[in-house]
Amino acid sequence: MGNRLAQGLLTGTLAILPMMGCRGPSRPSEPPRDKWARDAERPPAPPPEKRQPLNLALRESARNELQTEATVSDPILRSQAIEAIQKALPDEGKSIILKSLSDGHPLVRKSAAMAAGVLRIKEAYPLLLKMTDDADPHVRIATLFALHRLGDTSRSHELEQFAISPDDYVRGDTVMVLGMLGEQSALKILRQMQTDIQPVVRLQVAEAMWRLGDERGLQHLVAATVSGYPDDQMIALLALAEPRDRRVIQHVRASLTSEYEEVKLIAARAMGMLGSDEGYAIAAHDADSSDPRQRALAALALGAIGRSDSQEMLRKLLADSSPSVRIAAAMAILQLK
Repeated sequence: MGNRLAQGLLTGTLAILPMMGCRGPSRPSEPPRDKWARDAERPPAPPPEKRQPLNLALRESARNELQTEATVSDPILRSQAIEAIQKALPDEGKSIILKSLSDGHPLVRKSAAMAAGVLRIKEAYPLLLKMTDDADPHVRIATLFALHRLGDTSRSHELEQFAISPDDYVRGDTVMVLGMLGEQSALKILRQMQTDIQPVVRLQVAEAMWRLGDERGLQHLVAATVSGYPDDQMIALLALAEPRDRRVIQHVRASLTSEYEEVKLIAARAMGMLGSDEGYAIAAHDADSSDPRQRALAALALGAIGRSDSQEMLRKLLADSSPSVRIAAAMAILQLK
């Protein structure tokens, strides 16, 4: 799973781990620990919020950072920048997203097509029509998603064929877009995929079902938050929080005391998505971590929490030596309220 997770950082639950993911047991070489074991300690309490005016110069620097990273030579960084632009600069970033639909790397074209669909960028329609025959299946899946979001459902049925692909990653991408389309009819396909051979695909199915309001997906995700595999825990935590349903908050809160630092950071981010700053102290601490993965996840958590008194920490992260950290910090700065 590591190489796949390495491709992304920002928006999807399979794109949460910069570089090579969390340090911890991975499938299938190490058996899981007791999945019901929980650390009894409490997470550090967040300090009282000291509201500050938003630093407009800092926000401008964040915009410039995302625009710059969208043009660098590394396609993973370009993809991350597009995902961040989709989240943080939906109006200003249209031209970058449109240009990226013709990028030479399929990962970037996929991210751009997903962004065009999420944002319903009408100007993308002619380019998307040409991309339906792209050589890369992941690009085609993202293109079908975007066209459907723009009202053209004439080829959406092709997603059913991608759902039975022998390629695990293709099935996973298909599940992701089925959940994001918001169509209850997708549940028929998703329920058939609950027994997929790959655990990570089954976890994505649960995420998609929960997005669509099916509580069987919720039950699977809750169980995964206490998996012996930290990657599963992180995917499940963000998936639980994505619909912003505060009924799940106790399951997310429990992971603020995980034995894995990255899991705690993802839990802090998920708590922020649910409107709580209970993970603020964890994110603030790891903003100074020696590990760039943890610094990036700390920035994302601070952005989700949205406290204006995190601006000084994010300013330092915006000047980080790691471009992935800078992208995460830029998106976080633009998310502050």
